[in-house]
Amino acid sequence: MKTKEDFLEGQVLLIDKPLTWSSFQAVNSVKWTIRKKFELKKIKVGHAGTLDPLATGLLIICTGKFTKSINEIQGQAKEYTGTITLGSTTPSYDLETEINETFPTEHITEALIKEATQQFIGDIEQVPPIFSALKKDGKRLYEYAREGQEVEIRKRSITISEFEITSIEDNNVHFRVVCSKGTYIRSLAYDFGKTLQSGGHLTALRRTKIGDYNVNKAITPEDFNKMVNAIN
Repeated sequence: MKTKEDFLEGQVLLIDKPLTWSSFQAVNSVKWTIRKKFELKKIKVGHAGTLDPLATGLLIICTGKFTKSINEIQGQAKEYTGTITLGSTTPSYDLETEINETFPTEHITEALIKEATQQFIGDIEQVPPIFSALKKDGKRLYEYAREGQEVEIRKRSITISEFEITSIEDNNVHFRVVCSKGTYIRSLAYDFGKTLQSGGHLTALRRTKIGDYNVNKAITPEDFNKMVNAIN
């Protein structure tokens, strides 16, 4: 069982972020649990890599002195599983916004889908989504998007080491991908649709690994709360 000193000295906590929670909410929940249990006025708590509210899975939360290793953890390769729905796009490249365009899918075969993955393996250039927290001229991209402003977004170099199609159901393509820091899976979904001469958007996403850390060892914020409150 962990003690107050353990958390202050530093812990790496593996949290399974629930759907619709922001990463900030998950960090706050963990921080509040620790502070309340041990009657602490303050404790350093931070996360190693944001997950969108519509994504679930591995969120690494560091406490105390271990917050210094956040950058190192963030730099490690990440694995995701998810679903790309072909035949339509959304402005945010996921389910955060409504479908804005539809495209034909009759020409798309399983062989074409599997072949298309090859175009994304290796070092590639990717344009981040306009609905992202990246900053341009001191303002977050999603703020421009919500105001309906057109902005030029610079391409970023990323690495995709594995892109595997795990199953296909109608227009839903289930996948597993291993990629570098800075990769937007939403942009991958959008670009994948374009490669197939159709459209695509991300309809499910789960982060399963960061480096050697695996989501199968993670617990929900609710279970973390129960675990900490069970400490004598």
